[in-house]
Amino acid sequence: MRAGIVVSAHPGVEDLAVRAEELGLHSFWVNDIPMVHGDPFVALSLCAKATSRIRLGIGVTSPALRSAPAAASGLASLNALAPGRIICGVGTGNTARRTLGMRPTKAAGLENFTAALQDLCAGRSTEYREGDRVRDIRFLHTGAHVNTADPIEFVVAALLGPKAAAVAGRRGTGLISFGLLDPTAWHALHDARRHAARDTPRDPDSHTDSYVVTSLHVLDEDEDPHGDAARDATGHLVLSLLAFAADTAAEKPAFAEQLRPEEREAVRRLLDRRGTTATAPDRHTKLYPNYLGRIAPQDRDLVLPSLMNTLALVGTRDDLLARITTLEQAGIDELLIQPVIDPPTEMAQLAKLLT
Repeated sequence: MRAGIVVSAHPGVEDLAVRAEELGLHSFWVNDIPMVHGDPFVALSLCAKATSRIRLGIGVTSPALRSAPAAASGLASLNALAPGRIICGVGTGNTARRTLGMRPTKAAGLENFTAALQDLCAGRSTEYREGDRVRDIRFLHTGAHVNTADPIEFVVAALLGPKAAAVAGRRGTGLISFGLLDPTAWHALHDARRHAARDTPRDPDSHTDSYVVTSLHVLDEDEDPHGDAARDATGHLVLSLLAFAADTAAEKPAFAEQLRPEEREAVRRLLDRRGTTATAPDRHTKLYPNYLGRIAPQDRDLVLPSLMNTLALVGTRDDLLARITTLEQAGIDELLIQPVIDPPTEMAQLAKLLT
């Protein structure tokens, strides 16, 4: 299985990209969560100039965040800096929109956005709509301005539902998911993608890549798998799920109902600790600060073993290799690790494990 890294945009991010390339990793991604992290297009521009081989990914953008012309311009500009090395993840904006107190876009909007990006980034015209006005648009300048000759890889973000996977099938893209380490769920996503692809001129069995974002903690000998070190390495994923459950408890009670009793209690404690409620209109301002960042020591008790095991890879080298093999058999092509404690060391551990 291939290996890659996901980080947030920050000064010096290009140094991490250089190190990832030196370690032989396949891809380097930057989050697109505007009100929480820095801008991924700025960060990846620096990475593009500092590297020569590693693939560079946006993970992930959304029609609710950026218009198709603006996103396509950013992607094609990156493609001019790093020809043929750009990957664009697209999604409904499930988290990035919720950090604004807004809901994500619908699957239809995601599909239209993906189609427009594919057309524009390949140098074709596409239909662009604002309200009742519809126009055909295309890049009016190419050459040194943007690169529409070298292909950009597109992947659609999907969790457990089939709708996004169906968009991937109809648009001929790959898949990316966050913290989804259940092989059965991946089989279902791939089935939904293939089923949707049957209704298009594309070959439903043609290969497109699948990526999963998680965190990795390789245990030392006799180390507690649920000790402070493991909780610190995986806590950002666990707290992201708890924040989502807390934010959507009133809107999506079915999601919280799927959690175990102790996990629902952790959601309640998170709301209390952040000084908000599941119905407060400004709860997003309390739940999402430091999203996907290193957790505070006082929040370690919220990092439950059950959620660590569900969302992250923690174990001995042999345990991790066995679990990764199972994921590979489920059709995952690349494991993307989101390091927060010591990124250079965590990248080296990943490279040693998989490359």
